[in-house]
Parts: sequence; C-alpha cells; structure tokens
Amino acid sequence: MYRVYSKHAQNFVPLPDPVGPAGAPVLTDDLIWIDLEHPTADEESGLERALGIELPTREEMKDIEPSSRLYHEDGAAYLTGALLANADSDTPELTNVGFVLHHGRLVTIRYAEPRAFRLFSAFAQRTKTVLPSGNATLIALLEAMVDRNAEILEGAGASTDEISRGIFRTAGRRSGRQLEEALTRIALRQDLTGKCRESLVSIGRMVSFLLAAPEFAQDAAARQQLESVGRDVSSLTDHASFLSTRISFLLDAALGLVNIEQNQIIKIFSVVAVIFLPPTLVASSYGMNFHHMPELQWPYGYPMALGLMVVSAILPYLWFKRQGWL
Repeated sequence: MYRVYSKHAQNFVPLPDPVGPAGAPVLTDDLIWIDLEHPTADEESGLERALGIELPTREEMKDIEPSSRLYHEDGAAYLTGALLANADSDTPELTNVGFVLHHGRLVTIRYAEPRAFRLFSAFAQRTKTVLPSGNATLIALLEAMVDRNAEILEGAGASTDEISRGIFRTAGRRSGRQLEEALTRIALRQDLTGKCRESLVSIGRMVSFLLAAPEFAQDAAARQQLESVGRDVSSLTDHASFLSTRISFLLDAALGLVNIEQNQIIKIFSVVAVIFLPPTLVASSYGMNFHHMPELQWPYGYPMALGLMVVSAILPYLWFKRQGWL
C-alpha cells in the first residue's frame, strides 16, 4: 500500500493516477515521502521503475551485517533499522524497516506498523507540518522513533517500580503463585527492555551513517539535528542498560524469595520428621514381640510409654527453639 506525502499539500495524498512506461507511477517533485506498508511485488517493482533504483526486499532487510544495512548505491542512501512493534502488548517484536534517500525524496518500506510511524504520520497531517525534503523527513522520523523508545523505557521503568514494590513490601506474605506471576511480569519487562535497547543501537548506527553521508555534508542545520538525535540515543541506550541491570537484580531477588519460601517448607518437614523420630523409636522398642519385657506386666507400662514418647518429641522442639532454628 502506497502512502505519499506532498510538501505542497503538507499532507498525505493519493498516488497520482497517471503511469509512465511499463506501468510505473509518475512521481511529481512535490512528493517527498513515499511510505510502502506491506507492499506487493507489483507495487515495489512499479516504484523501482519510477525511481530508477532498486528497493531492498524483505529478505534483504533481514541481513545483520552493517554493510548490508547501511550503504550507498546508484546515488541513493540505503538504511535498514530495527524498530519495536506491538510494544504495548505481551509480545513485542523487532521489525526491519527500510529507508531509502534518493535525490531529496524518502522511501520507507515496512511490513509492520511501529507506533512511531503512526504517531508521526497523524501529527504531520493534523498540524500540517512542513517537511521540505526527504532528508528533513528522515530526521523527523528518527526523532519520532527515539521519542517512542523513550516512552517505552519510561513505561517499563514505571512497571518495574510497581513490580518491585509488590514483591518487597509484601515479602513473606505472597503465595508461590503470586511470585510466579511476578516472575512472568519481570521476564516480560526484561524482554521489552532488551528489544528497546537493540532498536536504539540500530537507530544510533543509522545516525552515525547519516552524519558521514554526502547528503548531509553541506547542511549544518541537519547535521546539528542528527547530532542531537545521536546524543539522545546514547543517553537512552545507557538508561536501557541501567534498567536491564535493575530488572536482572529484581529477577534474582524474586528467585531468592521463591527459594526462601521453598526452604521454609523443607525446614518444616525436616523439623516435623526429627520431632517424631524419638517417639517412633520408643514406639518401635515397645512394639517388639519379646515375651520377657520388664514393663509388659507393669500396670503403668502403657502410660509410661506414652509419656516417654511425648517427652522425646518435646525435647527436640525446645532444643530447636533455643538454637533459633524455628
């Protein structure tokens, strides 16, 4: 699906109907941003003919080598970034988005809908934001992506605080099931933070590539914007690392509480077993089938045996209590 931004209309407009040779769409000079969302093979090939360049395929954007993600070819700059999608759900994912700068026009190719794109597009249409060129559009998109990652990290930090308070303020009163739920939430936060950090690293590489690109060599204002974005990415990456370390500590603490709870259960079973061991010994002794036993004919033999079992159970309990084991 095509979405085309016109700098004159300051809005997204339909792709012009006229087609050129071999069915290629005719692109006017005022169309500075072409967004392809889930493009079909025909849409991608038609746009390639109109632009006179090749666009990266979905498979090509999956390459992880820097040389396959950031490069110049046929007068165009090609960038591939990893952006977070479905960050507000329990199944966040990283999706590869292609960016192509060609003669002042930006082309984006994506097979998911990162929220940064949706928010930026809505903001640009609502406020009639002036985007003079594809270069300025790309910088604005990078800023929107960084802002979205900052929002995600802020939410992850607030959620981590909530989990931390729930674990430590009610320590000793939480059931095993509650701790299991807390562990699940911690694992989800760790996964989200890790993916967010990976996205920030990808955006940082894109910014570094653009700072060295000839498209921005003579544009001091654009370079200043890119440097500001780079500083934001660096600070957010550090914050993501701090948050990841904090979540790891919280995970270790939650696992420690689970182990303490399990040790308490095992200790109870061990104490009960030791307490009942002496009475069992007494009962076993008087349950032996010997004909000549001193207490066999004694009228008080049975009460004595019961008393001996009670005393033998109480003495270990008092000893454990005195040692502070209970």
